[in-house]
Amino acid sequence: MNLNLTLSFILGLFLLILLWGLNLSLGAVAIPLGDIWDRIWGEPFPKNSWETILMDYRMPKALTAILAGINLSISGLQMQTYFRNPLAGPYVLGVSSGAGLGVAIALMAGTALGWGFSMIGQGWVLFISAALGSIGVLVIVSITAWKVKDSMTLLIVGLMFGSLASALVAILSYFAEAERLKLYTVWSLGSLGATSWPQLQLFGMATILGLLPVFLLTKGYNAMLLGENYARSLGIKVNGLKWAMILSTGLLTGCTTAFCGPIAFIGIAVPHISRLLFQTTDHKVLFPGSALFGAIILLACDTLSQLPGSVHILPINAITSLLGAPIVIWLILKRNFSKEF
Repeated sequence: MNLNLTLSFILGLFLLILLWGLNLSLGAVAIPLGDIWDRIWGEPFPKNSWETILMDYRMPKALTAILAGINLSISGLQMQTYFRNPLAGPYVLGVSSGAGLGVAIALMAGTALGWGFSMIGQGWVLFISAALGSIGVLVIVSITAWKVKDSMTLLIVGLMFGSLASALVAILSYFAEAERLKLYTVWSLGSLGATSWPQLQLFGMATILGLLPVFLLTKGYNAMLLGENYARSLGIKVNGLKWAMILSTGLLTGCTTAFCGPIAFIGIAVPHISRLLFQTTDHKVLFPGSALFGAIILLACDTLSQLPGSVHILPINAITSLLGAPIVIWLILKRNFSKEF
């Protein structure tokens, strides 16, 4: 890694730490950064209420933002590499919609089908439901990709699967009880502040499992950019690599959607931001770069959504869309993807 790349990562880490501190400090109740620093080193807060605010709410929320930013960014980069399409991402190709359908079934199908779900409030139930839903849609889209070579046609197919999932959710919503419908509606707005410490541990373990292919198969990801035949000539087991991408993306997207709701544009925008910043297509740089800036951007969006000094919190999707939509529009207008793919 050359000096410029090293400097970029050091500056990125410094920015992440700064945003993490601001995220913990700002909100309806402001906590001075100096007191937070002292608390990290074991000193008690001057006010007992700050301990509850920090440890029971803001710290889990900040860590959730970091994990979600990493997961969505890595998922987006994997899918752009898999399909060799710069507009691929969990949201566009229907994977997030599949995860949402899985959660909707867990939360609302009990009413429609006469089932009882006494444990639907537990994090692992939503996690499994969202992961299965996202992996299921991604497998279907992958099978379509092997038959349809045109990338734009594949994007349309992904959007249609997303529409189908939305239609099924609408049917479930019609038959659901008001309480369960409200739970799903609140979940669908996206939130980083509903994760408890036990759920955060599960979130972290799922993230580690989902990132294993990224650490172990980086050479294969680089080879896939030049085509499957080239990858095979290097001894890469292409089919195995594809399934590793599917499982990794499904797990990362599924667990993030389960705990945070659907969060748009991070998966599409951040990999392109990393390519522009680091001026490379090497996944050895892009994977850590996308993870770093995904965490930075989502943490920044969460900080903005808190409306410092106010008790109101904006939906995280509103902030990420304000940031991500212009980037995607710019990519479409630019239409100069040949340098990246």
